[in-house]
Amino acid sequence: MFIPNMFRCRVVILLGVMLAIETPSGAGQESLPPNAVQVSEKNDSANDELAVQKLQLEITSNLKKQLSAFEPIKDSAPDAVSRYSQRGDLHMFLAMFPEAVADYQKMSELDPASDASHWRLGIALFYASKPDKAAAQFDKYHSFDNVDRENGIWRYFSHYRAFGAEKAREQLLKYEKDDRPPFPEVYRLFEGNMTPEQVLAAIPEKLDAKQRQPLLFYSNLYIGLNHVVEGQPEPARAALLKAIQNDWPKSAGYGPDYMWHVGRLQYFELLKKKAEKKTE
Repeated sequence: MFIPNMFRCRVVILLGVMLAIETPSGAGQESLPPNAVQVSEKNDSANDELAVQKLQLEITSNLKKQLSAFEPIKDSAPDAVSRYSQRGDLHMFLAMFPEAVADYQKMSELDPASDASHWRLGIALFYASKPDKAAAQFDKYHSFDNVDRENGIWRYFSHYRAFGAEKAREQLLKYEKDDRPPFPEVYRLFEGNMTPEQVLAAIPEKLDAKQRQPLLFYSNLYIGLNHVVEGQPEPARAALLKAIQNDWPKSAGYGPDYMWHVGRLQYFELLKKKAEKKTE
């Protein structure tokens, strides 16, 4: 997980907003014929999407209110870096990527020591269609932490967008030390040594539900994002939907919460593109 630094202040976005997404229980389906089960599964999926869309509207409304109420920032103020951090997150979570980049860069300008660990700037640059600059930022982070494969994942995505699949795989960072699961498995996916199904199957069945949730969240998130960079929107949407339906990031701390928002943003960007194709 990307390591928080002293200037990353959690924006109070989700309290009272992030609702549990309930899915139909499917009780009684055992008596239905196979074609009826398929229809039911499609209805379940549609209900899941509607629930997530409702959540999206609530979160977006809340974020917009916070941004409109945000007081101007004075660079000379002692809390300026912290406030640029907060506003940068608001911009990021509203898909205002150039504005997020500007706020995050201002943090580094005011506190140069924080620049190398500023992974959020790398992600904002990636979504602001500046993958080459994003890759350079993730290179800086690698000098700060050479164990965290999550950084290597984002560097890979950035290289994929900037230079294509072949060069991205050639330039994958090599890690000698162990990292926490599921990142070694996800990294093997990018190396071409595992499939998405194998990544998910590598999560031990013996773990209880609480222990499995973080592994499922990150596996589905990065499987989905990998499908996105590879131009496969259908499986990307399916994986990302599972990631944002996962309750674990809501109470797991700043990093998981931030990555939940990244999954949310990417999922709705895919839905937007799907809708645009239908109108063409």
